[in-house]
Amino acid sequence: MKLNIRISIGSLLRRIFSRRFLKFGTVGVSGMVVNMGLLYVAQEHIFNAVQQTEIKLNLSLALAIFFATLNNFIWNRMWTWADRKQHHHKPFIAQFGQYTLACWLSIVLQAIFTNLLAPHIYYLIANMAAIAVTSVLNFVLNDIWTFGRLKLSAGHASKPAKE
Repeated sequence: MKLNIRISIGSLLRRIFSRRFLKFGTVGVSGMVVNMGLLYVAQEHIFNAVQQTEIKLNLSLALAIFFATLNNFIWNRMWTWADRKQHHHKPFIAQFGQYTLACWLSIVLQAIFTNLLAPHIYYLIANMAAIAVTSVLNFVLNDIWTFGRLKLSAGHASKPAKE
């Protein structure tokens, strides 16, 4: 499958510095609150009986990331990209699956960065730094694919229309 997508630097910068990105950031802050809150509760209470530090952190991260992702998907669908509903001919669960796939790289990188930083700085600060680094990639992927006009097929990919 050949993917022909040309995004100029200007187009990318317009996407990143748009009103939509500010909405995405606001939703991201709500997701960060969910993520950080659940990470703390899971780390300090839910998985408190788990003795091995790395396993405990990864279980806590999995729970926090799942619920933050669900929170962000719902708010992004209802608010950030509400004007693009006409492009979504998929059921809620199918689009959530697409959203999750679009976020997989950010999720994996967040977990890697958090684990790399946690031995050196407080785990909540490590997680916050990881979220900040991966949020731009997450926005671009979701703007183009999950909530955009880009449709991938076995034979070709169409270019997203200009906004």
